Amino acid sequence: MKKVSVLVIIMFSVLSCKKETTQPQPQITPSAPKEAEIVEPAGDQCYTWNSNGSVIEMSFNVNSHQEVNGKLSYNLAGKDRNEGTIIGNMVGDTLIADYTFNSEGVSSVRQVVFLQKDGTFIEGYGETVTANDKVSFKDKKKLKFDTKNTLTKVDCTE
Repeated sequence: MKKVSVLVIIMFSVLSCKKETTQPQPQITPSAPKEAEIVEPAGDQCYTWNSNGSVIEMSFNVNSHQEVNGKLSYNLAGKDRNEGTIIGNMVGDTLIADYTFNSEGVSSVRQVVFLQKDGTFIEGYGETVTANDKVSFKDKKKLKFDTKNTLTKVDCTE
């Protein structure tokens, strides 16, 4: 009887100490903006993403006040192409801009957010709201940045 109870206690101890070993999914989060940093204009910058017949292209200029002005186009397989302009700001390592574009003959405005990481830009996704004919992110702090849609730097060509 003692052997059985000792065996039960040992088995219970082993089972209760077993830990799950699931690896958490790494999250990419933007860094806080730096205070009073003076940055020289960066000139034209061009980035692209290509995958299975889909292409995203972004080109822009950043001035000394971290204001961004440029172009963005999405040509996704199976969807209508849309292209337009981006106007916004660099906030630390994050580009936040309004994307004004035409698709199917209709002009629209939606907010876009890209995280700059290791010389690339990763587009942010999250819950949106519509107000005054503009689609914006409900909470930019809750955006997800999916590395499978990473735009890499390319030479700017006209």
